Amino acid sequence: MDQHPYHTAIGTVPDHFNMASYVLGKANETPTKIALKVIDAASADVWTFHDIATAVRTTATGLAEHGVQTGNHVLMRLGNTPDFPIVYLATILLGAVPIPTSAQLTTPEITAIAHEIQPVLVVADEGISQPDGTWETLEQSALAGFSSLAPAEPHMGDPNRPAYIIYTSGTSGKPRPLVHAHRAIWARRMMWDGWYGLESDDVVLHAGAFNWTYTLGTGLMDPWAIGATALIPKDGTPAEQLPALLAKYDATIFAAAPGVYRRLLRSDIPKLPSLRHGLSAGEKLPQTTAMAWQTATGTPIFEAYGMSECSTFISAHPGAQTDALGWPQKGRFIALLQDGKPVADGQNGTIAVHKDDPGLMLGYYNAKTETSARFDGNWFLTGDIGCKGPDGAIHYAGRDDDMMNAGGYRVSPIEVENALAAHPDIDDIAACEIRVSADTSIIAAFYVSADVIDDAQLAGFAAKHLARYKVPRQFIRIDALPRGANNKILRRQLRQNWETAHGQA
Repeated sequence: MDQHPYHTAIGTVPDHFNMASYVLGKANETPTKIALKVIDAASADVWTFHDIATAVRTTATGLAEHGVQTGNHVLMRLGNTPDFPIVYLATILLGAVPIPTSAQLTTPEITAIAHEIQPVLVVADEGISQPDGTWETLEQSALAGFSSLAPAEPHMGDPNRPAYIIYTSGTSGKPRPLVHAHRAIWARRMMWDGWYGLESDDVVLHAGAFNWTYTLGTGLMDPWAIGATALIPKDGTPAEQLPALLAKYDATIFAAAPGVYRRLLRSDIPKLPSLRHGLSAGEKLPQTTAMAWQTATGTPIFEAYGMSECSTFISAHPGAQTDALGWPQKGRFIALLQDGKPVADGQNGTIAVHKDDPGLMLGYYNAKTETSARFDGNWFLTGDIGCKGPDGAIHYAGRDDDMMNAGGYRVSPIEVENALAAHPDIDDIAACEIRVSADTSIIAAFYVSADVIDDAQLAGFAAKHLARYKVPRQFIRIDALPRGANNKILRRQLRQNWETAHGQA
């Protein structure tokens, strides 16, 4: 292919580029405009574009004084605070590589990550689990002192060089670090029209925490890049307060995972005259939830499909709504493949992304073989199955493996099983995602043991080894696990058996 669609859809990424500098570009044009409000029912902490850009640039200087150089890895162990995106962007500004991680990760989990990526610095909130070992650490409390430093200049370079590393669960049970290039943020411009309907005068409220990658991209990086205002609830704000915050702060776009919409619909929602629409990603949005939200608020929800390796690339948008996943965003190069060949419309195929898509990862860190295994020729295979309808929209038909989804986080069943297998009273264990109602799925653990084990005990045992979102919501004792001829656990059969027995099939 000599010419790729994204060249005309979003323009060609500049040869000399820095992701952080790009995100902060509006600080030069509209320095006094509000970039961020951290809100609750009583007050708002307000940051202008100048404030954010200055904080990022002075923090970059502080990180450099603590030994961070171009290409170095910086492990982020911070909570739900503006320091998270500031450190993230400051590291990228230097040409170094941040590794943002969930605050829920346990000490064993984060220790394994640290040994794998070998950070030169860990930026740490003392209230969050830290990796064991003698790592150079910068306490969060020291960040405030960087405000008096001279602002750093961005390290410009090849847009294809590494910008950041994020972890995603792998089918092997071991979380995988994947590397994204600086150009990944440029590729997100395709979401502005293809999903968000985003304009510079928008006010975007994201329901997630600062340290969630969904929030980081959709709730902060993209609004700032276009010059819009981001709203983030203060740490500890109950989800039930979000409708009132949408009304109080005149939010025009609301972004959340499907589970948040379900929770909000359990109570009365006030009139939201400024809200144009909602956004949903992270897991499949049930049509019942979308219809209930439309009825309650008079506004649609536009769903997007994506994954850590390529963010979102199929979506509905203000120009077109569907109960399918959506349409490939303008400029994306997507195919549905079976045995390496495109399938006919209406037939199931694996959703695939071309290797030259600017939003596709560079690869899994230090894992060329594993990266290559995800490709079929020029196509990156997502592992999700879809089919194209008459209108060109892609309908989701399930996964071709056993990966689970917990509120927008991909979770490997093997990782959960390995943690619970160490329990002294468990003889055999399998984890899978089960549907407990028409619009709700949870992670469940099916175990074999001499007697029923107390659920709270099992949950507590799992929590010692797993982040909270990975801990099963339900524990089910059975006599034996279904296995195939090669002794492989048949998780799909296990799920189907349970859902059939409980009227969810």
